[in-house]
Amino acid sequence: MALSTLSSKSLYSNANNLLKQNQQQQPPTFSFVPGNKTHVSKSHISISAVAAEPAKNSVAVKESAAPGTGKWSLESWKTKKALQLPEYPDANELQSVLKTIEAFPPIVFAGEARSLEERLAEAAMGNAFLLQGGDCAESFKEFSADNIRDTFRIMLQMSVVLMFGGQMPIIKVGRMAGQFAKPRSDPFEEKDGVKLPSYKGDNINGDAFNKKSRIPDPQRLIRAYSQSAASLNLLRAFATGGYAAMQRVTQWNLDFAQHSEQGDRYQALANRVDEALGFMAAAGLTVDHPIMTTTEFWTSHECLHLPYEQSLTRLDSTSGLYYDCSAHMLWCGERTRQLDGAHVEFLRGISNPIGIKVSNKMDPNELVKLIEILNSSNKPGRITIIVRMGAENMRVKFPHLIRAVRRAGQIVTWVCDPMHGNTIKAPCGLKTRPFRCYFG
Repeated sequence: MALSTLSSKSLYSNANNLLKQNQQQQPPTFSFVPGNKTHVSKSHISISAVAAEPAKNSVAVKESAAPGTGKWSLESWKTKKALQLPEYPDANELQSVLKTIEAFPPIVFAGEARSLEERLAEAAMGNAFLLQGGDCAESFKEFSADNIRDTFRIMLQMSVVLMFGGQMPIIKVGRMAGQFAKPRSDPFEEKDGVKLPSYKGDNINGDAFNKKSRIPDPQRLIRAYSQSAASLNLLRAFATGGYAAMQRVTQWNLDFAQHSEQGDRYQALANRVDEALGFMAAAGLTVDHPIMTTTEFWTSHECLHLPYEQSLTRLDSTSGLYYDCSAHMLWCGERTRQLDGAHVEFLRGISNPIGIKVSNKMDPNELVKLIEILNSSNKPGRITIIVRMGAENMRVKFPHLIRAVRRAGQIVTWVCDPMHGNTIKAPCGLKTRPFRCYFG
């Protein structure tokens, strides 16, 4: 698979070229990095919010203040309309489980999330490249050390190709150790005249098509926590225990790729990296330095199950800020990014790096307003825009999003799905197991 490295600077340049082709008027020009004194008058930004998705399984709430205003608290999201949340038959059992999770140790630490934000700030400035990849959704059935290792190894392979070709640092963020919940366009699924609640992810209900399996079970949240913690524990060991050492670059090939054209191409590149390491060693530059034997790896997932996310949110004693310690980075999905919605309200108050998933349905002015709510201080590294739309929409729609964000002087990291909504089929132990990746 041939990959091309696309920096933020070249992305903006290409976008402007496309805009010139599609529009008669010349778009305004802006410096790539807004200065510290950049000020954009709100009176010059027209915001027209897109109508929210009908609340098929929403939580009824009382009226609240305008989007992004008012005092934030751990429970302020409960004053907003919450879409995509499961309806548990036993509210008391749910509360008992959430109390149990609140007492559990955090899965990640606030300092790690801050480090990721610093790296993403470099990507926003065009000085690093973000690689995000992993399962569309994790499952209990496929949980194994081999699957975790193989997904991690694919990320290592892709990062070394991008780093060698692009000559810049690669930020590796896995959709792992917590990516369970699945948003649904319809709360019900029908087969052969039988109508049951939709499968919403292993942390909520089962995928078997029967009434018992589809009932939301709070105990699944505890199992999801345990699997997430165990997955991250193994990932930390792989990242720092020598498995990710650059000297092993020629050994990272997966079995399925060893006798294929793609495998041969990777092996050729790995040999070149190996030769470069040999030259460094001969010149007296040690390859035993931690930067050569370890790697940084972060986790991410969609912020969907708000009660669970709240139960793992902690007040950081160092900074005095709240961090959702279920993952280093969380993103707001296409179906839950309403400006006045509960998910946006929750995300605006935590200090983790935040992703915003957008498609061709996103209105440029709404995106500007959403970024303003989630990053009112315009802090670099805070916001990553995850763009997932078809190839034609990338040409027609994407430039307008870039232009609107730049016009508002907002600093973000852009990351795109190269398969425009499709998944890369990578065996990882199971020949039909999907692997989704984003570059930016």
